[in-house]
Amino acid sequence: MSKFLYNTVFGRMILKVLVTPAISKIAGVFMNSKLSKHYINRFIKSNNIDMSDYILDNWSCFNEFFTRRLKNGKRSVDMHDNSLIAPCDGYLTIYDINPDSEFEIKNSVYSLKDLVKNETLAKEYESGICLVFRLTPSDYHRYIYPDNGAKGKNYYIPGKLHTVRPIAFNHYPVFKTNSREYTILRTNNFDDVVFMEVGAMMVGKICNYHQEHNFRRGEEKGRFEFGGSTIIMLLKKDIAYIDRSILDYLKENEEYQVKLGERIGFRM
Repeated sequence: MSKFLYNTVFGRMILKVLVTPAISKIAGVFMNSKLSKHYINRFIKSNNIDMSDYILDNWSCFNEFFTRRLKNGKRSVDMHDNSLIAPCDGYLTIYDINPDSEFEIKNSVYSLKDLVKNETLAKEYESGICLVFRLTPSDYHRYIYPDNGAKGKNYYIPGKLHTVRPIAFNHYPVFKTNSREYTILRTNNFDDVVFMEVGAMMVGKICNYHQEHNFRRGEEKGRFEFGGSTIIMLLKKDIAYIDRSILDYLKENEEYQVKLGERIGFRM
């Protein structure tokens, strides 16, 4: 379907309609309706989801299933102060933020100031690192705070919702046009971290629980309703090292699979 939508004239005509917020809202209403319940088993089979990790329930709609909770003990949060942890399940890519505040994602170059729509904020992260966590349909779609600290308000940036699948990057600067929301986490151990959620094609709804809030490491920050989604964390220069095993793996591979709460680096 992605190849048809992005690589054909007729497909791109359809895509212009599909990515509008109105269509996404309609899809959201359906995913929260009882009618959507019939797609749950088909979705589990087509994405080979291991349901042994999750609490099984009599879900009343697809989104209740999609935001299903894990069984106790299925994820472990590294609680050491100096450990940088993954805020979610997903596939990690790491980018250096160059002095011009631009970085490359899937063969497209992005301006950091366009991503956050704030030139002053973007300058604070020059020479830092950008961590991109891509969630797949089979991943756990809840995410956590990576440290103890306090957060400010959430900033919502509207945009058209394009798929986060790699094929989309051949035609659209996806992280620049997708709806997204970010906040600044004033963490105890990693300075100010920009934490951004990116919505995806067909709903991609971002559900954050808090505005200003004092948080604890491992506390649930929010969830994504239906739609493949992405989390981005921006760290300032000389704040954290990424584990050598991850860096070595990424020399030969595009992405590194992580699980919520596991250590991916440490404080400098």
